[in-house]
Amino acid sequence: MSQSILLEIVAPHSIELRKEVDFVLAPTQSGYEGILPGHIRLLTTLATGVLKYQVKGTEYYLAVSEGFMEVTPHKIIILAEIAELSANIDVETALQNKREAEDSLYSYQSNFDFVKAQAKLQLALAKLEVIKKSEEHNLINNQN
Repeated sequence: MSQSILLEIVAPHSIELRKEVDFVLAPTQSGYEGILPGHIRLLTTLATGVLKYQVKGTEYYLAVSEGFMEVTPHKIIILAEIAELSANIDVETALQNKREAEDSLYSYQSNFDFVKAQAKLQLALAKLEVIKKSEEHNLINNQN
C-alpha cells in the first residue's frame, strides 16, 4: 500500500491544492470522513467545515464550503464552492461575516433568508476555526 494519496481541491475558479498527503479528514453531510491511502471508492457530499490534511506528520487546515468528494485508493478529488487555506483567510473579514450572519439570523424575513444566514455563519466559523488551528499548530511547532 502506498504511503500517500493525491489530494486535489478544486474551487469554481481554480485548483486550490494539489498535493501528495498522508491523511485527510473531511467534513461530509454525514459527519467527518477520514481518508488514508488505499481507501475504498467513495462519492459523498461535502459539508461546510474544516478540512484537515497531513503531510509527513505536519497538519494543515482549509475552510471548505459545500460540494462533493470523490475518493479512489490513490486519489481524493474535492469539488467545493469555497476552499480557503489559512494563509488566504482574512480574520477581520471572517469576523465581520460572522457578525452579519448572526444579525441576519435574528432578523430573518423568510426561511430562505434563515438558511442563507446559517450557511454564511457556518462558513465564517469554519474560517475562524482554520485560523485558530493553524495558529495553535504553529505555536506548538515553534516551541519544539
